[in-house]
Amino acid sequence: MSVTRRELLQYMSVAAAAGLSGPGCIGWTREEAIPVDTWHKSVCRFCGSGCETRVGLRGGKVVKVEGLQEGWNRGRLCIKGLMNRELLYVSDRAQYPMVRKNGQLVRTTWDEALDAAAAGFREAIAQGGPDAVAYYGSGQLFTQESYTANKLFKGGIRTNNVDGNPRLCMASAAFGYKSVFGADEPSGCYDDIEHATLFFVIGANMAECHPVVWERVRDRIRTHPQTQVIVVDPRRTPTARDATLHLQIRPGTDVALLNAMAYELLRTKLVDTSFIENFVTFRKGTPDSPPLTLEDFQKFLEDYAPEKVSDLCGLSSAEIREAARLFAITQAATSFWTMGLNQQTHGVAANRMMMALHLLTGQIGRPGASPFSMTGQPNAGGGVRDTGTLAHALPAGRSVAKEKDRHEMEKLWGLPEGRISPNPGLSAVPMFEAMREGKVRAALVMATNPARSLPNADRYRVGMEKAFLVVCDSIFPTDTAQLADVFLPAAMWAEKEGVFSQSERRYHLVEKLVEPPGEARSDLDILVAFGERLGHGELLKARTPEAVWDEWRRISAGSSYDFTGITYARLKELPGLVWPCPSEDHPGTCHRFVPGKDPLSKKTEGRIDFYARPDGRAVIYLSEQGPFRENLTSDYPMILTTGRRLEHWHTATLTGRIPQLKDIPTDYLEIHPGDAVVMGVKEGDLVQVTSSRGSVRLRAKPSMRVRTGVVFALMHSTEHLVNAATSDFVDPTSSQPEYKMAAVRVERVKEGT
Repeated sequence: MSVTRRELLQYMSVAAAAGLSGPGCIGWTREEAIPVDTWHKSVCRFCGSGCETRVGLRGGKVVKVEGLQEGWNRGRLCIKGLMNRELLYVSDRAQYPMVRKNGQLVRTTWDEALDAAAAGFREAIAQGGPDAVAYYGSGQLFTQESYTANKLFKGGIRTNNVDGNPRLCMASAAFGYKSVFGADEPSGCYDDIEHATLFFVIGANMAECHPVVWERVRDRIRTHPQTQVIVVDPRRTPTARDATLHLQIRPGTDVALLNAMAYELLRTKLVDTSFIENFVTFRKGTPDSPPLTLEDFQKFLEDYAPEKVSDLCGLSSAEIREAARLFAITQAATSFWTMGLNQQTHGVAANRMMMALHLLTGQIGRPGASPFSMTGQPNAGGGVRDTGTLAHALPAGRSVAKEKDRHEMEKLWGLPEGRISPNPGLSAVPMFEAMREGKVRAALVMATNPARSLPNADRYRVGMEKAFLVVCDSIFPTDTAQLADVFLPAAMWAEKEGVFSQSERRYHLVEKLVEPPGEARSDLDILVAFGERLGHGELLKARTPEAVWDEWRRISAGSSYDFTGITYARLKELPGLVWPCPSEDHPGTCHRFVPGKDPLSKKTEGRIDFYARPDGRAVIYLSEQGPFRENLTSDYPMILTTGRRLEHWHTATLTGRIPQLKDIPTDYLEIHPGDAVVMGVKEGDLVQVTSSRGSVRLRAKPSMRVRTGVVFALMHSTEHLVNAATSDFVDPTSSQPEYKMAAVRVERVKEGT
């Protein structure tokens, strides 16, 4: 039998997921022969699924990683999860601090590197004030690290220029949840999968991007064949192949589709009128705008009747009606979404409308009924959204714009009143534009690679070259590291201790099991040392992972994010805990806002209690599709959209260095065969994809996966900068960029030119 490398890797992944890694299974005999001295509980370093693992040590090294049978993932891992072992020992691990001298990064001591970093920041502040510096973090840092960075910059340095790569992937979901329910993060949990009778997947290729969660969905489909699956995606992905109904939508038209579904629900009276009357308010614009009526909403939706938007969406009106009908009549609907819904200039509106479908039908707060946004990184939720490590936010749902919230944090942090700036800082794209303009003169970048991951990336590389840049990472060189004035080597995953969260609000402890290479240090140690040199050592009294976690638990107390009861002792013993969890005897909460299930509910009984909203009612917004920021023209007649594949992750900074994965191709452009014929393009031809911002050259891959007029590229390429062509237009509310829709032209390139 002939199998490709990809097929073999997929087989290995599925075998592990099915618990077939015992002696005698194909590809695993040598694995079982590896002796292990001790086993330790941990969690995967990669995506936001948060798969729980057990890690085998021998001779001071990680020699084996398996799925934890007691974990929510039931012993399953995807191929990336299995590669957590190899990840620690890739060839390009950063080992020594460096400073730029005579245009070159050269090895130096930690003292010299930290002194240089602090001097650069002090000079920038002296010239331009606190807002002349910035911090750009990551959903890959531990919660303790992101929390400490937030505290240092907002409470110590006094700038709210604190943001990170979660702004690029999850900001629209965060703004959607906060505006609809009063608090961020999903209301359900993975256990809903076993109760759902319909899965509505929109803008998410879960089979490749969250494969273990999707395998659990497939368990439900296998054991309950009547389960319906609706997938909304411009591509026929592996996820779409499992669909009962695949809506191959035109990119960027999700709001129109969801509005059309809402119209159809109301037209056919397939709504839960009692739930709406008791628990829902209709508004236009902002959460505090005047309330409207259900009739106002119904009138607004008249322009979104299925037959009126079908051409825009690239779907038939019958498909739209059927999707609405299936969603309404099912016993329990769980929706999943991620970047495809978030990464557009209508991202917040699309998120609000996805949640609106659940509110209109009462599909929330019951087993199997949940609007569920998946995160892309292992700690984007707990480490960034929960800790408020974003330009507009403060910890545990607080806001820098609210005086009461600022005073609360000043008191909790032991700061004088007025210390925290009332001005929201710069979010990701404006932050790097400010570097380009010379307004942000110094920046600290930790555990991320914005020189490759930002949209319209070439524009913002200029800013990174211009600013005094301090980069802290576990890999060297990355695109961003090569622009650094100071480079600080960081420990990775099991080389340091900290807490990860994941998509279902579950916190996990990652214990330090092995030593980092060379002179690498944990990001927490680096932040504390940096803060001391800037004169803020007294502010950073909590300096160990457990001490910072205990401080953060106290910060969460009494908020709608309360996880006071999630102690280190419990995290060491249990396979994670789901918050809210306000006391040490609380088991964690699967369904938020449900009296009797959610300990923060202000009611003792009843259907639901949206307690994070002042009036206890969730909000349905009148959400416009709105005009496209970038229209197709004769010069740019096609739509470029981007995404991932199973074996790689983000910009492949990590997976691209793992020997078993690095040769898996990423430099191709999927193009519909009909479009390819018109262009005279064949399989393997070199093509140039050009937008108004820049261009990238890739190998053509004619494929029926994409619809006509749409081309698809992976974000993983380490050789070709796909983000040279992507759009840096942002959602006006969340400031999340529109990676999923760029107007481009595609041209065949003669080899050698």
